[in-house]
Parts: sequence; C-alpha cells; structure tokens
Amino acid sequence: MSGKKLLRIIFIIIGVIVGSEIYNRFYFNPDLYDYYNYLYRFLAAIAGGIIGFLVSYIFNIKVKQVIDYLQKIPTKNIISAIVGLVVGLIIANLLAYSFSFIPVIGMYLPLALNLILGLLGLNIGLNKADEITNFFGYFKNINRIKRRYKEEIGCDKVLDTSVIIDGRILDICQSNFLEGDLIVPRFVLSELQHIADSSDTLKRNRGRRGLDILNKMIKLNKNKVKIIGKDYMEQKEVDIKLIKLAKDIRAKIITNDYNLNKIAQLEGVPVLNINDLANALKAVILPGEEITTQIIKEGKEPEQGVAYLDDGTMIVVEDGNRYIGKKVNIVVTSILQTPAGRMIFGKMKAVLNNHSEKVNQFQRTISGK
Repeated sequence: MSGKKLLRIIFIIIGVIVGSEIYNRFYFNPDLYDYYNYLYRFLAAIAGGIIGFLVSYIFNIKVKQVIDYLQKIPTKNIISAIVGLVVGLIIANLLAYSFSFIPVIGMYLPLALNLILGLLGLNIGLNKADEITNFFGYFKNINRIKRRYKEEIGCDKVLDTSVIIDGRILDICQSNFLEGDLIVPRFVLSELQHIADSSDTLKRNRGRRGLDILNKMIKLNKNKVKIIGKDYMEQKEVDIKLIKLAKDIRAKIITNDYNLNKIAQLEGVPVLNINDLANALKAVILPGEEITTQIIKEGKEPEQGVAYLDDGTMIVVEDGNRYIGKKVNIVVTSILQTPAGRMIFGKMKAVLNNHSEKVNQFQRTISGK
C-alpha cells in the first residue's frame, strides 16, 4: 500500500469519528426513536468520511507541492535556515524568561519574541547560507585533513633490529624525511643487547654499532624516538612480535629484511624498505652513456675489471684489468637488475672506438672504396 492511500484511509477514519461525535454532542435528540438517532449518526459519519476524503486529497496535493518546492531549494539553504531558526528560538526563549515577570504583557511577550526572532533567524540563515556552510565545512575539512595526515603521512613507524644495525636510518632521520614517531620495542633492544654481548666478534661489533646508532637517533630533536615496553610473551620470533605490534598501534614497519618485508605484506602491514628507498634514489644510467670511474680490482672473468659508483653500484668493465687503480672513461653497454641491486656492464671507450673503426674499415673494403 502506497503512502498516499494509507494517508487517505487515515483521514477518512478520522472524518467518520469526528462526524459521529459531532452528531452525538450537538444534534442528538433523546425524544426521537433510537432508529432515527442511529440513522442520523450514520449519515453524519458518512458525511465526515467524505469530508475526510476531500481533505486528504487536498492535503496530498499541498504536501506534494511543498515537497517539490523543498526539493528545488539547495540543501545548504535548508540547513542554514534551520540553523538560523534554532538560534533565533534559543535567543527568544532566553529573553522571554527575563520579560515574563512584567505584569499584563509578560504572558504575551514569549509568544511574540519566539515569532519575531524565529522569523528573523530564518531570514538571516537563508541570506547567510554560504557563510554558514563554509563555517561548518571548515571544521569538517580540517578534521579530514588531520585524519588523512595521521593515517597516511604522520603515522608511527616501528624499527626492526636489522634497520638499526644498518645505520642508514640515522641519515634518513637527519634529512627530516620521516614523519611521525619512531617506535623501538624493548624486545628489539633486548635482541640488540644480545647481539652486542655475543662471543662472535663480527656480531658483537654489529650489535654495538646498532646501540650507538640508536643513541644518536635519540639525541636528535628532529625525530622523536619512543621506546615502548609492550611485548608478546607467547611469541618467540621477533619478526612476528613486530608485525603484531604494528597491527595493534596501526604503524608501519621500517626494515631492510627481505623475509620480514614479505611476511608483513602478507599480514597486511605497510612496510618501508630501506633497500627499496636506496634503489629508488640511485642515478638513472642508460646504455650508451659514458662514465668516468676508477678500476678497483679484477673481475671473475679473464681481463675483466670491477669499479663502483658512489652509491655502491658495481660496474663490470671488459678489458679493464690492465687499468686497475686508474681512472678511465667507459661506455655502458647493458644494465642488469638483480635482487641484490643493479650491475652495470661496460667497455673501455678506446676499445669501442677501435672496434667501430675496424667495422667501418671492413664495410669500406666490401664496397670497394
């Protein structure tokens, strides 16, 4: 059943009841036979039902017109009008209480104030619709920006043991590229201390280096380093503890551990990999470009030389073993991307020039020139 039909039935029922009651109160005649009273009451009820039907028809038309009119009005105007009306009524009622003690007119002033200030607030709300919506929209935008900043940029980062020992995180902190707090769990500190107390010299040096890096980071004012004691005693693996902690505090993990990176991604925890950042910051080199570098040592293959760029990228140079310890110009022939990083292959520029000259001479011989 549609809303219009239901409303029409309600009006008809109300009309029947009202018609019957009007006859009982004003036209009932006890001197008449009950038959006539019942008949007249029935006719009055029928008349009331007909009037209710007509009223419902007119009411539906008017309501539809009002709804159509309201749909054409912008939403911001309706909201602004309601805000203006509410403010006007609040002010009217505050003033009405003060004026209610005035003799004679005190009982009429509240009604007048509500009417006048309510209409005045409604009018001001409609005229100031843009300013009111901008006022409330300002706070909405501010909250949305703050929430987005906290979730996407300013969220906390959890450091694992490997990235602290690596040491590059200190340089990143000094460059002020990281936003949010850096979280160091106590179970990571315990692992660092355990490594620093190891009987193995290499591990001991790595652990001490990590503790030194952490102390320097704490002394920095640009980034806040927080040490938290939350632990998960039921878990033995530090990597699993890091993932659980990142989930609980809604933080990201900073690491250079390949396995932790993959497990965290499977668990849906965002990861910032230092190695990925380092690879992204390496200079773009294309085949055919010339590079000036110094041959450091011999390569695995005969007559190969090995050189390195400033970012640590290995360059394998053909016929470069004769120039160990010297700066040479090479031409890049190919680039190989491996999981461990990039490898650049090149040839000595003089060798390439000689090869090109031989090719040109062979072509001239064939053409008879």
